[in-house]
Amino acid sequence: MCGIVAYLGKQNALPIIFDGLKRLEYRGYDSAGLVVFNGSKFKNIKAVGKLDFLKKKLENFSFQGNCALGHTRWATHGQPSLANAHPHCDCQRKIWLVHNGIVENHKELREELEKQGHKFRSETDTEVIAHLIEKYNSNPLEEAVRLALKKIQGTYGLAIVSRDEPDKIIVARNSSPLLIGIGDDEYIVASDASAVVTHTKKVIYLDDGEMALISPQNFRIFNLDKKEVKKEVNHINWDVDKAQKKGFKHFMLKEIFEQPEAIENSLRGRLIIEQGLTKLGGLEEIEEKLRRINRLVIVACGTARYAGLVGEYMLEEYAGLPTEVELASEFRYRKPVLDKRTALLVISQSGETADTLAALDETKRKGILTIGIVNTVGSSVARQTEAGVYNHIGPEIGVASTKAFTSQLSILALLTLLLGRQRQMSLTMGRRIAQELKMIPGYITQIIKQAPEIKKIARKYSGYNNFLYLGRKYNYPIALEGALKLKEISYIHAEGYGAGEMKHGPIALIDKNFPSICLAPSDSVYDKVLSNIEEIKARQGKIIVIATQGDKSIKKIADDCIFIPKTLEMLTPFLSVVPLQLFAYYMSDLRKCDPDKPRNLAKSVTVE
Repeated sequence: MCGIVAYLGKQNALPIIFDGLKRLEYRGYDSAGLVVFNGSKFKNIKAVGKLDFLKKKLENFSFQGNCALGHTRWATHGQPSLANAHPHCDCQRKIWLVHNGIVENHKELREELEKQGHKFRSETDTEVIAHLIEKYNSNPLEEAVRLALKKIQGTYGLAIVSRDEPDKIIVARNSSPLLIGIGDDEYIVASDASAVVTHTKKVIYLDDGEMALISPQNFRIFNLDKKEVKKEVNHINWDVDKAQKKGFKHFMLKEIFEQPEAIENSLRGRLIIEQGLTKLGGLEEIEEKLRRINRLVIVACGTARYAGLVGEYMLEEYAGLPTEVELASEFRYRKPVLDKRTALLVISQSGETADTLAALDETKRKGILTIGIVNTVGSSVARQTEAGVYNHIGPEIGVASTKAFTSQLSILALLTLLLGRQRQMSLTMGRRIAQELKMIPGYITQIIKQAPEIKKIARKYSGYNNFLYLGRKYNYPIALEGALKLKEISYIHAEGYGAGEMKHGPIALIDKNFPSICLAPSDSVYDKVLSNIEEIKARQGKIIVIATQGDKSIKKIADDCIFIPKTLEMLTPFLSVVPLQLFAYYMSDLRKCDPDKPRNLAKSVTVE
């Protein structure tokens, strides 16, 4: 959520800032603004709503400068308004800054500053930072910022410019992602690599507690105790065309269709089929540690957590490893029982999910082995876990995760192979899982070809406002994920439930106006799910079923059927989720919603 772009260099900064903000739109926002500097002169423009409103205000904007800050804001403290939009400034409008994160002690700081005569223009917590810097502004800007940050409790990604020193940008990070793109005598600061990739592929990722002083010719990184820090320059390994729609109406649809390729990329070079093994380079150094663990705790949020729930079934059934899945947002507020033979696995597409990082930090403090599944190279999860596995699927732009979810399932299946073969899994079973995993991209391609039929079913049900999603065993988490997708992008009330639990409450909701989507592949719980479907039918509920190809009997009780190929039971979630993704997408589009930018949601949730 929220996006930061800052530029200092030789070019006119405004087009670079606006282009960067456009590339960060997918993160979610409700207002936008920028400030451009030309020496001690500046211009500040803000708008509420989408960037198109800001663009309209810029139509007659002739002011040019080679330094600028830009921001897309997702409201936390204070409603979306011009006053609350970033950038924010101090009393004298000398110090300007953009901020992602939350200042937890902003009320106390604000009261203290107001007593000292500072005048506030907004309701935001961010403005406190500008006034704090002003308080220390008898120092050079970098020192004033450092002293101000010593007073702040909370999270921040910051870019700051002063009219008194317009040839420098100060940036700082604490639990909110920030990177510096390195060009030819120019620098682009951003909260996401997608904002800089058109200008440079060389980036430096700041870590928590680090600041940088950027000038047109060089930069210097140091911590809050003034100690200089040496950083590795990273290379972005994807091209800008990966973040384009390529003829699809929405990014979400494109990313659903990209899943066969994404899964192939996640599996590439990692399957040793004849030996029923997997090679996960990111875990090789800790394989002996993994051999010794007797318990795994998976921590994640939202869709990533549902992938973890599928992984729990896989790991317990095939690796014989007791596994628990925890909500990251609750994990550190409990008193989790962890010992030296427990490992923590965190799952995050962005690698910057605030709640997940907080759980990771809490676990590391206890000296527990931590591993990660993450898509974003150089992200906080990638840097802070002891070891991990990258998804290798390129950027996911749609707010509602699709290809990242099935990629996470791929990595969890590979991890099951690794840990299972370390333990009691036979060569025959290992080989069978590996062979079938290799087939999954082709199976998903077959399902995607049914998109026109799924769209017809969506059109039939597009007027309904309530849905129940039901599944058992491996497909119980997929019922949760399917319901989440429908809620996220079409704003339809939907509940995911274990099919066996339906009769303990939700069945009271069933009538002819409350359809159910039932996951009924031909697996070990097929007959149980059929019984649950009959219960719905007896109460005149409409039924959409996801079933296995060749299942003729299911057509007799379902109103509508979508068929998926036959595969191993543990791999059915890869296939059953795809029709639900397509159904949610078409429901959203038919109801005139924007599936790429659902209201109130952000792609990367960087506040707790």
